[in-house]
Amino acid sequence: YCFVVLNSTNRGDAMLIVFIRAILLYLLIIFALRLMGKRQIGELQPSELSITILISNMATLPIEDSNIPMLMGAIPILALVGFELLLSAATLKSKRLRKVISGNPVIVVREGEIDQKELKRLRFSIDDLMEALRENGIFDIREVHYAVVETTGQVSVLQKFHSQPVTPKMLDLKGQNEAPPVVVISDGVVIEDSLNAYHLGKDWLYKTVEEQGYQIKDLFLMTADKNGQTYLVPKSAKA
Repeated sequence: YCFVVLNSTNRGDAMLIVFIRAILLYLLIIFALRLMGKRQIGELQPSELSITILISNMATLPIEDSNIPMLMGAIPILALVGFELLLSAATLKSKRLRKVISGNPVIVVREGEIDQKELKRLRFSIDDLMEALRENGIFDIREVHYAVVETTGQVSVLQKFHSQPVTPKMLDLKGQNEAPPVVVISDGVVIEDSLNAYHLGKDWLYKTVEEQGYQIKDLFLMTADKNGQTYLVPKSAKA
């Protein structure tokens, strides 16, 4: 009976250790990715993808085997992140190194003509190209003037003139750039940074909300622009 109790206790302690290690390594990886920059999270270059895969593999070792010290996982992760930061700084200064590490953008549609040779070199099928065009809102390849495969694998598209969206410049319309609305209340919480950015202030916020017949805690969303124009969404009773 004592053996069963001790065995159960040891198992519980081991699970707790694994849980704590997983949380700590999770926080470390989040910190590391934030340190690498937001661009790396959304658009991975080949070198950045390699670093990400290596970090994920290294993080699993101390979690799976409690006999491996935490530092055995943390130090290599921090070393890889440090190496990536140094490599990023070097590629900013050296165009030749940047070309070696990240490659160059490749034009696959030039003046409306598909470059089949480049597609084949990139191992980019026509299905891949059509899918990328649809992601850009283009369903007819005849509308494409230029298409470029970026170093991240994404495809940038320039449409032919007759297919481009109409812009104020084309119509010779006069206007000015306006700052976009920002979220000032999110799920009943005041976003002070947004208020400060547009110099609106809490007094204005409370007064505006009360005039609309609400309290801040009743609002799911509220946006405002620099002119004080607002949009309010009350919390749903079903939520």
